[in-house]
Amino acid sequence: MSSASEYILVERPRPQIAQITLNRPERMNSMAFDLMLPLRDALAEVGHDNSVRAVVLTGAGRGFSSGADHKSAGSVPHVAGLTRPSFGLRSMQVLDDVILALRRLHQPVIAAVNGAAIGGGLCLALAADIRVAASDAYFRAAGINNGLTASELGLSYLLPRAIGSSRAFEIMLTGRDVDAAEAERIGLVSRAVAPSALLETCYEMAERIAGFSRPGAELTKRTLWSGLDAGSLEGHMQAEGLGQLYVRLLTSNFEEAVAARAEKRPPVFTDDK
Repeated sequence: MSSASEYILVERPRPQIAQITLNRPERMNSMAFDLMLPLRDALAEVGHDNSVRAVVLTGAGRGFSSGADHKSAGSVPHVAGLTRPSFGLRSMQVLDDVILALRRLHQPVIAAVNGAAIGGGLCLALAADIRVAASDAYFRAAGINNGLTASELGLSYLLPRAIGSSRAFEIMLTGRDVDAAEAERIGLVSRAVAPSALLETCYEMAERIAGFSRPGAELTKRTLWSGLDAGSLEGHMQAEGLGQLYVRLLTSNFEEAVAARAEKRPPVFTDDK
């Protein structure tokens, strides 16, 4: 195990799998800058680690992340001499960078939502590629409850794409809690499981992803995200086709898959020709 900081733990629970844990349980893993800055650094480190094929993101204790820290926001670097408006812009950029880093990470990210995912914590979960919730987890777009807007850190972009516009509008405008059972029903999470089974379920998913072709998984993640913004079906199909040809022509993965099925064994993808 390696610790990226006091508040961010980076572990290797299985070969080819990295687990990043938000480790400030006494504050429900709130998104103070002394947690978010090392999280940004840990994502960069894991993204550059070519031995990692999938990432599990979770929280320590009883919460995934409670969003903004109302007691202490922590400190932002490189802000000496800035006026309040400029300081605010730099601060938001740090938080935005984390959400974008999750989406841009080479490896697929599975959010193991072990408890409350509130406000910015909901945004963290939505920035992951796959979400699995413990049965006692819940989700809340909390900004509206705090006299602010419910729109933050890409939430008004990500949530409608995850669950549809009508449900997203209702959840964001009412600020109500969504429990794990409802989250599974409406597609906010792919499944809800017993708390004791949460990490094991995510590890099994991550191991399955790690067993496939690296460029195959990376390109699938890219095209799934780009498909959400595609201007047309035809344009997106062309992008998909180029990705498929790229892997088909530059590797022997397809031939290995055919041979493995014939020989009744698991395929071993080398991603090489």
